[in-house]
Amino acid sequence: MSAHSILQAEPRRWTMFVILLVGAFLPPLDFFIVNVALPAIHNELSTSSSAEQLVISSYAAVYAVTLITGGRLGDIYGRGKMFFLGLIGFTAASLLCGFAWSSWILIAGRILQGATAAIMAPQALAAVQAIFPEAERPLALSIYGAVFGLASVIGQVLGGILISADLFHLGWRTIFLVNLPVTLLVILFGLPLLKETRARAAQRLDPVGTLLATLTLSTLIVPLIEGREAGWPWWTWLLFFAFPLLASLLWRYEHHLSRKGGSPLLNPSVLRAPGLGQGLMIVLLFYSIGAFFLLFSVYLQSALHLNALVSGTLFLPFGVGFLIGPLLTPYLRQYAGNYLSAIGMGCETAGLAGMAGLIATTMPGNSPAMLPLAMLLFLTGLGQGLAMPTLVRMVTGRVAPQFSGMIAGVTSSTLQISTALSVAVIGGIFYSMLGNGNSVAIITHAFIVALLTMAICLAVGAGLSIRLIRRSFDRSMTPDGLSQR
Repeated sequence: MSAHSILQAEPRRWTMFVILLVGAFLPPLDFFIVNVALPAIHNELSTSSSAEQLVISSYAAVYAVTLITGGRLGDIYGRGKMFFLGLIGFTAASLLCGFAWSSWILIAGRILQGATAAIMAPQALAAVQAIFPEAERPLALSIYGAVFGLASVIGQVLGGILISADLFHLGWRTIFLVNLPVTLLVILFGLPLLKETRARAAQRLDPVGTLLATLTLSTLIVPLIEGREAGWPWWTWLLFFAFPLLASLLWRYEHHLSRKGGSPLLNPSVLRAPGLGQGLMIVLLFYSIGAFFLLFSVYLQSALHLNALVSGTLFLPFGVGFLIGPLLTPYLRQYAGNYLSAIGMGCETAGLAGMAGLIATTMPGNSPAMLPLAMLLFLTGLGQGLAMPTLVRMVTGRVAPQFSGMIAGVTSSTLQISTALSVAVIGGIFYSMLGNGNSVAIITHAFIVALLTMAICLAVGAGLSIRLIRRSFDRSMTPDGLSQR
């Protein structure tokens, strides 16, 4: 029996997976939960607007550029070991953020949070390929998608609740300190339960490839995150210009290392797997909805004049849909197969386009009818929840289990790049339409255009998904028309 078969038969695999899911839950939670705390942080620490932006963007940038390295570290040194090292570091970083006495200490804590989150986060997704038999992977991915989506939405609401509650008079600090009991419990009870898994063929880390990959992603991620707020200064365009040059250098180096028999961070032969490139392009389009969370909040608070707590609760229908979608996926896949990714993105397209129509037919400044709005938000969240597990499976399932950490990091990093692109491009369209005006009519019109732009991106992603599935099906058929599988 192979080592992988033994892992597939591991009786504690679901317990192990639940422990690892904490690493998938905390990073998006800590990204979204900070948004509502910025005014309170400003009042206590007297932060400048640039420092406030860095509280969010430093975490997002470091997290995005470190994910591939985090995934590969799990392949080489053990996914359980890297998960707990990342979790311990994340706990220390949360403690530093919670007791930060200046804005720059808080930013340093956020950078440490981003780096340690990127080490623990890919291990749950990698575990799906590494410890589950084929028949159980759809359910595992569905649960992963539900947890990821739940964290994104809970973060919108939990921040407002914690700040309003002002537990122990700690104010905004509770949004970071709330991580401590969760992480300490996982460390205490998870250490004896998590069995180690790693890629047997991977011998050592690729330090040059790691440095080049980090620099390459930084030249794309940093200007995307910082560019609009900074007014697109010259250095952002210099970084954009450097991105393809560094990407080419990285690719050439990894080819060279692979030919010498080394262990590259990004194995070129794995990344050339049929359909993988197109699958990652669909992932890139899939999270074009990333700007929705920011722009919907702006619309609710600036055009409808709702407070932060009420605005946060309006995300709940989206969150309920995002939670239900992945849980339905294993059953719906029996009928729709991989086409469920296109169906999900089609639901998102319909939901966003429907919201644009509903808002367009409502007098500016008036709230849209709440029941139709809630139903459209639910449809959008449901579509994202249906599409995500199937889409992730279509990508990660194209590589061998020993590279599951690498492809988990690549997939997660692509999602982060997609979010940054969405905020930079679609958010840029939104704010350029606002110009110097902040009237209700202008904000409403700009939000409608942003919704339609996201809907178009998702529609294109759905079309590419259908094309990829058909090409994969044609490739799997023998000349006599019988599937090789």
